Amino acid sequence: MFSGSLCTGTSFLCRLLLIAIATFVSITNTSGIGVDTITPAHPLFDNGTTVVSAGQTFVLGFFGSGRRYVGIWYYKVSVQTVVWVANRGRPITRGRGILSLAADGTLTIVTDANSTVLWSSSSPSASGSLSSPVAQLLDDGNFVIRESGSSSSYRLWQSFDFPTDTLLPGMKLGWNLTSGLNRNLTAWTSETDPAPSGYAMGVDLDGYPEIFLWSGTTKKWRTGPWNGLRFSGIPEMKSYDRLSFDFVVHRDEVFYSFYIHDPAYISRLIVNQSGITQRLVWIEQDKQWNPFWFAPKDQCDNVSPCGPNGICNPNESPICDCLPGFHPRNPSNWDFRDGRDGCLRNTGLDCRNGTDGFTTVVGAKLPDTSRAAVDMSLSLDSCKIMCLQNCSCTAYAAANISGVGSGIGCITWTSDLTDLRVYISGGQDLYVRLAASDLDLARAESKGSRKNTYIVIAIVVLAVTIILLSCAAFVWRKKRISTSITGNNSFSEQYLNEENEGQDLELPLFDLGTITDATGNFSIANKLGEGGFGPVYKGQLGEEQEIAVKRLSKSSVQGVDEFKNEVVLIAKLQHRNLVRLLGCCIQGEEKMLIYEYMPNKSLDANLFDKARGALLDWRTRYNIIVGIARGLLYLHQDSRFRIIHRDLKASNVLLDKDMNPKISDFGMARIFGGDETEANTRKVVGTYGYMAPEYAMDGVFSVKSDVFSFGVLVIEIISGKKNRGVYNSSRQLNLLGHAWSLYKEGKILDLVDESVDYSFPITEVMRCLKIGLLCVQNRPEDRPTMSSVVLMLGSEDAVLPQPRELGFVTNRGPLESDSSTSKPESISTNHLSITIFEGR
Repeated sequence: MFSGSLCTGTSFLCRLLLIAIATFVSITNTSGIGVDTITPAHPLFDNGTTVVSAGQTFVLGFFGSGRRYVGIWYYKVSVQTVVWVANRGRPITRGRGILSLAADGTLTIVTDANSTVLWSSSSPSASGSLSSPVAQLLDDGNFVIRESGSSSSYRLWQSFDFPTDTLLPGMKLGWNLTSGLNRNLTAWTSETDPAPSGYAMGVDLDGYPEIFLWSGTTKKWRTGPWNGLRFSGIPEMKSYDRLSFDFVVHRDEVFYSFYIHDPAYISRLIVNQSGITQRLVWIEQDKQWNPFWFAPKDQCDNVSPCGPNGICNPNESPICDCLPGFHPRNPSNWDFRDGRDGCLRNTGLDCRNGTDGFTTVVGAKLPDTSRAAVDMSLSLDSCKIMCLQNCSCTAYAAANISGVGSGIGCITWTSDLTDLRVYISGGQDLYVRLAASDLDLARAESKGSRKNTYIVIAIVVLAVTIILLSCAAFVWRKKRISTSITGNNSFSEQYLNEENEGQDLELPLFDLGTITDATGNFSIANKLGEGGFGPVYKGQLGEEQEIAVKRLSKSSVQGVDEFKNEVVLIAKLQHRNLVRLLGCCIQGEEKMLIYEYMPNKSLDANLFDKARGALLDWRTRYNIIVGIARGLLYLHQDSRFRIIHRDLKASNVLLDKDMNPKISDFGMARIFGGDETEANTRKVVGTYGYMAPEYAMDGVFSVKSDVFSFGVLVIEIISGKKNRGVYNSSRQLNLLGHAWSLYKEGKILDLVDESVDYSFPITEVMRCLKIGLLCVQNRPEDRPTMSSVVLMLGSEDAVLPQPRELGFVTNRGPLESDSSTSKPESISTNHLSITIFEGR
């Protein structure tokens, strides 16, 4: 019988015995299929033999090239995905490895070269003994040492207690407080090196427990405390029929775990080598892991970017603001958008006289709870009273919001509030303690300043009067419309309601007279420009609201279908990087769309104009790139539909007063169903220079078509040049070809617009340029998704793959047309967009 303790020396006889056993086992059992155990008599050798769980879910064996490791990976996932590694810090570099189980129940990895023990399962947490030990790989991916033939649940050792970079369903991330065992995830050093890196994720027990992501000893991101439904810092987290979550805080243990309820659903949580925590889902038809969720994903996810008592909001510019009743600690740094010093109280708290009160921060990720206290026996009202009675208490919140009402349990803070952020949806209420004078100011800011009761009453009366008059005017206008457009109401119903039955668009219909007055009877002086849809006019409703009116031209190459498409699609879309549709006008033969007005016009008007382009510094350009990426991610993944824009270009990106980008023009967009990933069309629409090769040539479009257009935009934004140009007279290269040549020559920074200050951050510019090149690769499957693009843009440590051959960078002859087809008669005369009809 062979035992791990039988042969521990380095003698020739010992090595010969190991080699003989390895050869014998290799001959008698080469497949290992169906064998899920290792016993003292049957070790595992590095000869292609593996251990497979009973249900053929996971495999345990040796892997690696040059350096060999013992690991566990999925059996049925075609891409080898290692979820656990035993000897991650000590690979086998000489000879062949042997994983053996000793009679005392200890697993060891040795080599047949010198019998050095590279890894052992012995640990201070392992206690007890087994008379007949066996090491078994279970179908949940857990590798356990237990008593052979026993039905007892006792396990002397299990791999789930020593995770590497992956959390599987049923695994625990956190602490066993009885044994002192801390289970955390540690990222691999690289894609091929499983050695522990500096990135780790685990449960911090200080105060009220939370999960943190660390970079070395620095806290990089946190989940926020568990509130009974989810972590307060992950508003999108919710259980459903396939996936559920749990966070247990008990006197014996504190841990997070997740569970899969559909056997066909394969999901894992990892910390990758770039310091990003991700939930990945295996997509069998695509043969790839799809990012389901990741963090950190924006500036506000970094720990405390706005310092003590500051609030971070990624949808605002600047992202940092002080809590009501607070002011910046360092105003000069604050003006330079560095809020890390945080904020100070305007007025000290008055505990003696009991005049303090609370202001509510809605939709908050609760502040860092490392120094917070929790009492689950208190109601929220009792929590408020207790906080007021404690002179050190600065804020309180409900510990559990899963029940009916405002919540139960009480979290209180007695120090500065750090790492506080807010969400558009999600989060929870935080009650911040303020002095009476600051509380009045906070109320005034939230409700609007008012001088006295009489003025308020007068305003209310006036408002009611205006509302009544407005209602009367609206009724009159509705009657006017109904009498003046008999056939066009049927148009409105047919094109805006029929195909969207059950979907209330809630889109205002403007009267033609109102729009005529607002635009000065469509005055030439108010004309902003003209596109494929028709002319665009500036208008003004009332005294303050400025609008942009797109008027469908009778000679437009776009028509009723595009008009309907834009109304139906954009009416329900709400995102800070999408232009907002205010309403439409359908009267007589007029069809118009009314948008919010963008004072800084379109991106191309700024980017390709030398004078205006000089005003676009690097930070502005970077923010525009990130904003467009977030808008596209919303369209592709986060909106109620999956929408492909199909005509993303510089002229369809508008800039508001703060130079924030807004994607516009959805006339050519397409909605994809839940299971659709790509489609074919007989009608190719879009703009030459921004169209993906597979779309322009074969009519195949997908989210990767928009990714290609985004990549072109990125390179245009950085270079200040249009893609449709000649940048090398000898080779007739367009901008993409020029960029590719510079990249291969190691001169990619030569592409940066000369008007950009040379003090720009080189690594950030290089990263953006490389992302742009990745997006315009020729093969759609090589291009990243927009979720990956946002991740890469927001992470300085993200490891980017090398771009492959780009699309549309081949040489062009001097006589070749700018058209994307050899049939000129098939192309619209509109210089902005093309429409190709081609039989397939």
